[in-house]
Amino acid sequence: MDDTISPYPLRIITLPIDASKLKLHSLRILNVGHLPGRIMYRDHAVFEKWAFVYISGGKGTYRVNGGPIQQVNSGSLFVFRPNTVYQYGPEPGGYWDEYYFTMEGSRVQEWQSSWLTQLDLVKQVGANDAAQHNRIERIFILMESGIPTNIDRAAMLVESLLFEFIMQAEATIETTKSQQFISLIEDLSQSLYQPFDAQLVARRHHISLSTLRRIVSEYSGYPLNTYMHRMKMAEAKNILLNTTNSVKEIAESLGYKDVFYFSRIFKKYVGVSPLIFRKTMHA
Repeated sequence: MDDTISPYPLRIITLPIDASKLKLHSLRILNVGHLPGRIMYRDHAVFEKWAFVYISGGKGTYRVNGGPIQQVNSGSLFVFRPNTVYQYGPEPGGYWDEYYFTMEGSRVQEWQSSWLTQLDLVKQVGANDAAQHNRIERIFILMESGIPTNIDRAAMLVESLLFEFIMQAEATIETTKSQQFISLIEDLSQSLYQPFDAQLVARRHHISLSTLRRIVSEYSGYPLNTYMHRMKMAEAKNILLNTTNSVKEIAESLGYKDVFYFSRIFKKYVGVSPLIFRKTMHA
């Protein structure tokens, strides 16, 4: 037990046989470890091999090449790539529970060209659960066996585990984006009957104006201003068909102070002027 790392017993398993006995050469586990209650923080760590770290409890920070400090929480996954400087570990006076897998082989490079992207970002892959714990425990047991075919199986299990982690992280991001978009659309819908202030909407959602524009464009397919005009024109058509309000009254109610500008926008998106639209639809 190393009290500088953790007050609890560590479980570290290094490849127990000669690598030449393995059948799987494109992906090899060099060692795996479980550091429960880790307290040590590393300020200038450089690694020769790839390592993948999963935090099942506690919290701390992770930093790559002096870049932004990223928060690490229970359910976080992050990567150590060779010849890169890392600062990482639990918060002062705190701890985290760490599992790590040190790997080598051409499959790691293949991962980067397909599903393993944004290597320097902490990914939230979900809280620790029984299924994850069982899969990790199986990897450790296979490594401890010292049987070449079992160690090959362990490597494939690590690949499967990491793939599932990344898919979960992406699903979480998409869910968050969808929820954010729904919230934004509801806000934008409530802005129909007033002049549109994009800066105000962005501030309400604690995002930048460029982020607001990007989100609306990604999920609607239209630039922000185009999306708002289209929504307002859809509402204008509804008012034209169901009320006797004048075009000027409708324009003002939708936040257009200039009725002529409103009419030009209406014709641009509907194809005819407001009056012709009302007359045609009522004919």
